[in-house]
Amino acid sequence: MKEKRTLLIYEEQTFLVGQNTFIDSVAENNNTVVFEDDGTTGYFYAVNRNKDLTILDSLHIYNVADIIDKNKPSIIKILWTEDLLKAFLSINNYYHAVFDFEARAGYCRNGVPNSKSGWTIVKERVLTDELLDKLAKD
Repeated sequence: MKEKRTLLIYEEQTFLVGQNTFIDSVAENNNTVVFEDDGTTGYFYAVNRNKDLTILDSLHIYNVADIIDKNKPSIIKILWTEDLLKAFLSINNYYHAVFDFEARAGYCRNGVPNSKSGWTIVKERVLTDELLDKLAKD
């Protein structure tokens, strides 16, 4: 049985859902992810820094209107695997999304939106606890 990999916290910040927030995380191999709350929605992006910050893929995290505790501070963490090929988004210690740069895949809890960029090569984008466990071990 494979053990879970160590996840390294690259970014950790407190924020309020619904307030403009932009948090980027650049790994040493130049893989880059960004979390953004634009006041209406929260999204997690995989970004290519080599071509004028081109968005490779986007994952819907939440609609601000649907969040009950938006006046309560939340803690966001962006974590990377030791090989810097997978980035995990955690809010209040709950994993909402993962980008796997090696497999060219993005997963979030609601599987939205369908990727139109051509970067993502997986069809099923829903992040389940079982998939999360597998991604943390691979």
